[in-house]
Amino acid sequence: MFESRCGLKCSECKYREIMKCTGCTNIKKPYWAKGCPIKTCVEGKKLDHCGKCDKFPCKQLHEFAYDPATGSEGTRIENLTDWAGGL
Repeated sequence: MFESRCGLKCSECKYREIMKCTGCTNIKKPYWAKGCPIKTCVEGKKLDHCGKCDKFPCKQLHEFAYDPATGSEGTRIENLTDWAGGL
């Protein structure tokens, strides 16, 4: 079962309760910005998450997953691979 569009495990997110976030699969826009390019891309392609995309992992996701401010040192990509069935 997937938890987000980008591979973040919402169940482990430290901001979930603080911000009363229900996760990107349940909201129109993230609490932290007007929009999320990863969410917009995935939903525009009518996919559940990035791991289902034929361009996975794309440059945008890779930069996001390894960005010191928002990344997870690649854990998101590992999660997406698992959620996609080990592609």
